[in-house]
Amino acid sequence: MSNKDWMKLPVKCSELQLLGTLNGGQSFRWKKVLKDKKEQWIGVFQDKVWQLQQTEDAILYKVYENESSKTLSNKTYEKLLKDYFHLDVDLSKCYQEWSRKDSNFKEAAKQFYGIRILRQDITENIFSFVCSQNNHITRITSMVEKLTEYYGDKICELDGVTYYTFPNVERLAERGVEGKLRRNGFGYRAKYISRSAKFISENGGESWLEGLKQMKYEDAKKNLMSLMGIGAKVADCICLMSLGHLQAIPVDTHIYQIAAKFYMPKLAQKKTVNEKIYNEIGDHFRELFGPLAGWAHTVLFCADLKKFQEEKTVEPEEKEIKKKKQKTC
Repeated sequence: MSNKDWMKLPVKCSELQLLGTLNGGQSFRWKKVLKDKKEQWIGVFQDKVWQLQQTEDAILYKVYENESSKTLSNKTYEKLLKDYFHLDVDLSKCYQEWSRKDSNFKEAAKQFYGIRILRQDITENIFSFVCSQNNHITRITSMVEKLTEYYGDKICELDGVTYYTFPNVERLAERGVEGKLRRNGFGYRAKYISRSAKFISENGGESWLEGLKQMKYEDAKKNLMSLMGIGAKVADCICLMSLGHLQAIPVDTHIYQIAAKFYMPKLAQKKTVNEKIYNEIGDHFRELFGPLAGWAHTVLFCADLKKFQEEKTVEPEEKEIKKKKQKTC
């Protein structure tokens, strides 16, 4: 079942930029397409396929569902979209505050405005980031697509592409999962996925996952790190993107280099990121940016990625000048 008409969610580009938000390594289920000569994004969340298109002051969207699914009201779809993009947060106000505190952020914000933290399904987030171990976005995306194809349920077919839901923990905990994934290019991550799924399943399944949502940041992170293949960085990604702990700082190579170059020059003398240094970097950003430090860090992360530096976007101020010629961000 699908909603074939475009629906409209009023939101300015300065409050939500689809490019940086959907293509910045948070979720691996979105792809940019050119359709009807317009840039669109197609992705999956809430077991639905979403087609998004950005205009100057709104997000146009269509929703596609399984034929057996009940069509929801337009208000419900809008609520799901608002929730997914954390649109309850006044991002312009946050950017102003972060820019006031940090000149480096102020510079990054000129191009990387409107970057939002996605509120993602915890099961998908856990196993997607297990796939991210020593990996790049293209290959991670391929692995996540295989997981949905092998163990998810079909949602619909759109423009010749079949879309699936992300599998639940019980499916990933089934016998034979590790072997099948190994045969299909997952390498050592196959064991991590299988073992972690079995651990969650044997310890309550959905109730174990729901329990994480009730925990404080430190406790949730500790419990996530009890899963095979999940270290501090991946646990922080999950805390930030699925559990609402917006102070979580995933420290990877990019963030370490940013910290060493702009904030903590003493790090240049360090050869490895041990637990102490990892925590020091996180604490530094939390002290600088406050309770939403993980969000501010994500903007800096996007600014550091070469692919975004190569794919220039137009600043809101420039858009006002080019209004007559440019209709999308």
